[in-house]
Amino acid sequence: MKSRRLTTRGKVLTFFIVVLGTPVLLAALLLVYFRRYPPLNRDWVVTALEKRYLCEVELKSLTVTLVPSLSIVGEGLLLKRKEGAGLPPLANINKFSLQGEWLALLRHPRHFGQVRLEGLVIVVPPRGKEIQAGKSQPELKGQQELPEQQVSSFVLDEVLAEGAKLSILSANRSKPPHEFEIHRLRMRSAGPGQPMSFEVTLTNPTPVGQVQSSGQFGPWNADDPSLTPVSGTYSFSHAELSTLRGLGGTLSSHGSYQGVLSEIQVHGETDTPDFDLGISGNRLHLKTEFSALVDGVNGDTLLRPVSAQLLESKVVARGGVAQEAVGKGRIILLDVSAQPARLEDLLRLAVKSTVPSMTGMLNAQTKFDLHPGEEEIAKRLKLDGSFTVQSGRFTNPATEAKIAGLSRRGQGKPRDEDIQNVQFDAQGQFALLNGEVTFSRLAFSVPGASVELQGTFGLLSQALDFHGTLRLQAKISQTTSGIKSLLLKPIDRLFEREGAGTVLPIKILGTRGEPSIKVEIGKILKRED
Repeated sequence: MKSRRLTTRGKVLTFFIVVLGTPVLLAALLLVYFRRYPPLNRDWVVTALEKRYLCEVELKSLTVTLVPSLSIVGEGLLLKRKEGAGLPPLANINKFSLQGEWLALLRHPRHFGQVRLEGLVIVVPPRGKEIQAGKSQPELKGQQELPEQQVSSFVLDEVLAEGAKLSILSANRSKPPHEFEIHRLRMRSAGPGQPMSFEVTLTNPTPVGQVQSSGQFGPWNADDPSLTPVSGTYSFSHAELSTLRGLGGTLSSHGSYQGVLSEIQVHGETDTPDFDLGISGNRLHLKTEFSALVDGVNGDTLLRPVSAQLLESKVVARGGVAQEAVGKGRIILLDVSAQPARLEDLLRLAVKSTVPSMTGMLNAQTKFDLHPGEEEIAKRLKLDGSFTVQSGRFTNPATEAKIAGLSRRGQGKPRDEDIQNVQFDAQGQFALLNGEVTFSRLAFSVPGASVELQGTFGLLSQALDFHGTLRLQAKISQTTSGIKSLLLKPIDRLFEREGAGTVLPIKILGTRGEPSIKVEIGKILKRED
């Protein structure tokens, strides 16, 4: 009986200890918490953001609710640069909201759950430091130590933003920024000093198309945002090349990238089943594989290299795409080589004809210079190069018959009908400027005859204006037969030159579709005088 009374007294004593001790325990816990963590209010948020991003912070309002669960709503958040007078804020957020567990506030650093951002605008300034190509990239995996002043007092476990905008400023303040409309952005944190994983869907402005990408971003470099690490994979779909004046077709691409914002190594592939260079009007299937170094801050791109497959031909390009110093747009400067390629494939791009006028194996090299502008691409494109053609053939039966006749006469066999389907070789040096191709040297040869020319060809007008010489192995009298041959014998010497058979000065005028080839008799007579 006595033992039972003691047990009852023990229970009562325990009850009073718990009831009276709980407030004391809670008070002790709160004392420890507030000593370790300052109150979660507007001042704390402003100070934490300023410390993390090394900037000045403005916050219009903040509402914090801890019961029954953590809820935070803020409006009018601005992250302003401490340096760079005249530059817009680093970030502007109309409204942010957070839902989470308040126990996460007991962690160090404080963890906040899912944060939703409305009206997010991010502005990336011009790069602050020059980075030389080839410099080693920061390691993107594993723990990364941050400078002491950048050690964050908070972690955002997940960030969601829809309808955001990324604006990349040009170093030339007179030029408009490069802007991207971000449809959806989702970022997850792995902890302090670690990159955030992300998924993003956005619209690329030029050429217009949808980009989906996922990867890792950060940690943020507050001293120089252009040095913030980034890596991931991407897909680019339904890109309308018509938004680039002079081009046509729908491009898709996929690949991977890594580096820092101002120096991103990109490897990828593109596929354009209906590519149109804007000169011929012909649409061809174009595929490329490329490796590039991209400055994500100003958009400049160094290609090293691009390997393009155009129908059955392979073209390799090295060079770059850079912002024009004066004006709007980008300059494309490339070294292009086709070794070997099919002549008919490249002619389909450059000549207004559904059927190429010639076929053959082509080796070519050229400097490629394309400036931005409103004119047709044929007038803005500059080329400077050389080429050789082997085993060429003309596809027009009438032209092919004339070439076979030239070969027969050149060999002194005008009636030899076994000489058919004659192939030709050609080589030359050319330059394209203002839509006109100038050939400083153009050589063309078939068995028994060769032509050397200089002149111009209009890409848009298709006009021909060439002058040069036609050389035949045979004498002029041997180019025909019968009575004509006998009548021409007395003047063989008139057309001979330095023992090289027959040499005739010629000119080619008219258009590509209707050329006019004439012997310049006046030059022959002057030569004899």
